[in-house]
Amino acid sequence: MKKNCIQYRFELPDGKEEIFDLILDATSVELLDNIPAHPPAWTALDFHQCPHCPLTLDRHPLCPLAANLVNIVARFNKFVSYETIMVQVLIGSKTVSQTTTVQAGVSSMMGLIIATCGCPHTQFFKPMASFHLPMASEEETVYRATSTYLLAQYFISRQGGVFEQDFSGLMKIYQDVHTVNVSTAERLRAASETDSSVNAIIILDMFAKALPYAIKESLEEISHLFAPFLKKYQGLP
Repeated sequence: MKKNCIQYRFELPDGKEEIFDLILDATSVELLDNIPAHPPAWTALDFHQCPHCPLTLDRHPLCPLAANLVNIVARFNKFVSYETIMVQVLIGSKTVSQTTTVQAGVSSMMGLIIATCGCPHTQFFKPMASFHLPMASEEETVYRATSTYLLAQYFISRQGGVFEQDFSGLMKIYQDVHTVNVSTAERLRAASETDSSVNAIIILDMFAKALPYAIKESLEEISHLFAPFLKKYQGLP
């Protein structure tokens, strides 16, 4: 099995360093070996279970998303969300560094974990996880999400499906993710002593809720970048 490693290194306010090695199956883009041997009670599937969750307790005693967040909660429980830290992310031969807040750094890593944890409602983000962009801005995320969705439509059409152009399916994905985020925030409130992990999920959810408006505005703002394609389509020099 081929594996990929994405390493997050956090230089914390107390001078200590926290390192997370996130190992992904290169083919399935599933997160591997990230669930502790004895997960806490708040990771049980029926603890603040999402109302639209298709999993059943008899086959899935743990919520896959919650179980994969245990290490984050445990290791950031003493830090408040607004404290300044240095984050380094190592992806293959590439290193991304940024001075940011605890909540922003954790939110970036949490987004990667959520996409690859095995939750049925977040699996659509696996292509983006394969080309992970740490600490992405809202504009970058809109571009990546819409581009990924349209490429998925291309592959669907190749198999005889209908190519959807209005992003209605993407809107539904983010509506479902919003529901996941709300339930996950309730779990984290029960598990955390500070607000760093809760605020990290709230940051992700702010984008999920704003996506319908962000798509329209952000795509309009970058439409000029595609002028060469439009000119060729229109037969202009």
